[in-house]
Amino acid sequence: MPKLKTNKAASKRFKATATGKFKKNSSFAGHIMTKKNTKRKRRLRHSQLLDKADTQKVRKLLPYA
Repeated sequence: MPKLKTNKAASKRFKATATGKFKKNSSFAGHIMTKKNTKRKRRLRHSQLLDKADTQKVRKLLPYA
């Protein structure tokens, strides 16, 4: 059986945890920060865990993660 290719776009966006879940960085934090309040910007700095349904999709894109 041939080796599977890793989706490079997904590998740059998601990181596997030790328990098999995936971490991602928050979206909506790239620009136009002046209209977002301080509490919202502070929450966007932290990473989040992927939802269970999305985890199954990402696992196909990252076969060796």
